[in-house]
Amino acid sequence: MTPEFVIGLAKESILAAASIAGPLLLFGMVMGIFVSLLQTVTQMQEQTLTFVPKLASAAIGILMMAPYMIQKLVGFVTWMILGMADLAPH
Repeated sequence: MTPEFVIGLAKESILAAASIAGPLLLFGMVMGIFVSLLQTVTQMQEQTLTFVPKLASAAIGILMMAPYMIQKLVGFVTWMILGMADLAPH
């Protein structure tokens, strides 16, 4: 196992995690900003009010982005499995 392989593995792992989790985090952030603006305008500062819209936006995000996330995950796992062949002693 070479240092280059380990660095490449770490880089690909971080990129895969970011590309899989990023869209869901973006959905949650947009909904959080929207709910915060709504609370500011209506002056209703209920802390539990933000939970249901964020949960709903996460569910919608999962439904919308599932094909993309699965494609990225399959690509990463394929890269990992093909990379295992390089680790075998010759």
